[in-house]
Amino acid sequence: MAIDQETADQIVDTVARWVDAEVAPNASAFELEDAYPDDMVAQMAEFGLFGATIPEQYGGLGLDVSTYARIIEELSRGFMSLAGVVNSHLIAANLITRFGTEEQRVQWLPQLATAERRGCFSLSEPDSGSDAAALRCKAQRDGDEWVINGTKMWVTNGERAGLVALLARAEEGITCFIVDKVPGKTSGGITVSKNIRKLGYRSLETVEMTYVDHRLPADRVLGGPEGVGKGFQWCLQALELGRVNVAARGVGVARAALDAALDYAAKRETFGKPIGQHQGIQFKLAEMATKVEAARLLTREAAAKVDRGERADMAAGMAKLFASETAAEVALDAMRIHGGNGFTTEYPVERYYRDAPLMIIGEGTSEIQKMVIGRALMRGDRP
Repeated sequence: MAIDQETADQIVDTVARWVDAEVAPNASAFELEDAYPDDMVAQMAEFGLFGATIPEQYGGLGLDVSTYARIIEELSRGFMSLAGVVNSHLIAANLITRFGTEEQRVQWLPQLATAERRGCFSLSEPDSGSDAAALRCKAQRDGDEWVINGTKMWVTNGERAGLVALLARAEEGITCFIVDKVPGKTSGGITVSKNIRKLGYRSLETVEMTYVDHRLPADRVLGGPEGVGKGFQWCLQALELGRVNVAARGVGVARAALDAALDYAAKRETFGKPIGQHQGIQFKLAEMATKVEAARLLTREAAAKVDRGERADMAAGMAKLFASETAAEVALDAMRIHGGNGFTTEYPVERYYRDAPLMIIGEGTSEIQKMVIGRALMRGDRP
C-alpha cells in the first residue's frame, strides 16, 4: 500500500529542513572543491531516499512520483548534485520494478532501497548521445552467459555503483542487463576509465566505463529471456521518471536563484534605496517568479500523470523542456541582479548558473524534448 499523504508531507518537510540547515550552507564549499559529499549522501540513505519510489514490499518508501518530485526540488535548491545521485540510482530501480522478473525484484530491490548497493543507469556512449538507438556496446551469447564489450559515457554514480542497468546491443536488439559490479575503478572486465571534469554538476562522479569481455549469467537479462531485444523501449518508458526528476531539479535551481535574487535585492542599495524598490528590478523579479511557478506546475502535472498511470511522455517532455530552460534563464537573471558580486564565488548564484545547463542537456536535450512533444501532438495527444 502506498504511503499516506500526511507521512509523505512529513518526509518532504524533513528533507526541506535538512537542506536549510545542513546542505545549502555547505554546498558551495563541496562544489568548488569537487569533493564528494559522503555525509550528505549517507543522510539521504538514512532518510530512505534511495528507496523513494521502490515499493514498500521490497523495502522502499513506496512514494508516488508527485512526492518524489517535491523531494528532488528541495534537494536541488540546496545542492543539485545530490538529486543526480538519487536519479541515476532510481532509474535503475524503476527499470527493475517495472520490467524485471519477480526473482530480479526480490534479489536487487531491497539492496537498492537501503543503498546497501548503489545503482546507476548506463545508456550513452562516446558516439551515441541523443541518437541513443545507435549505441555500439555489444552483448554476445556464449553458452549460458552473455559477454559485454564496449564503452559507456556520462555514467553518474559509475564508480561507486554496485549495480548497473546497462543497455547493450544483442543480435535480437538492444537489451537491458543487470550488471553486478564491485564499487571501485575495476571489476571483472569493467574499468572506470575516466572521471569527466565538468563545468557544473560537480561533487559526484560522471565517468566513462569500459567493458572488456565482461561475463554475465543468463539471468541478468532484465525481464528474463523475454526481455532480450526490449531494452530500448523499456528505457524510454523509464526515462519518464528521469525527466520528471530533471524538471524538478530545474525548478529547485530556479527557485534557489530567485530566492537569492530577492534576498540580494532587499539588501543591496543604489541611489539611496534597496535595488528591489527600482521598477526595473521589480519587473525582472516578477518575470522570474512567474517562470518558476509555471515550471513547478508543469512538473507537478507530469508527475501526477505518471501517478495516474497515464501516458506521460509529452507532459514529462514539456516539464523538462520548460523547467530546464527556466533554470538557465532565472540563474542568469539572478546573476545580473547581483551585478559584479554575482560573478564571484562569494555568492551561490554563480553555482546555479553553472549547474543549470546540465538540465538542458541531460535526460534528452531541449531539442529532443521538442521532438517528443511534436510527435505526440501529431499523433493526436493534447496537453
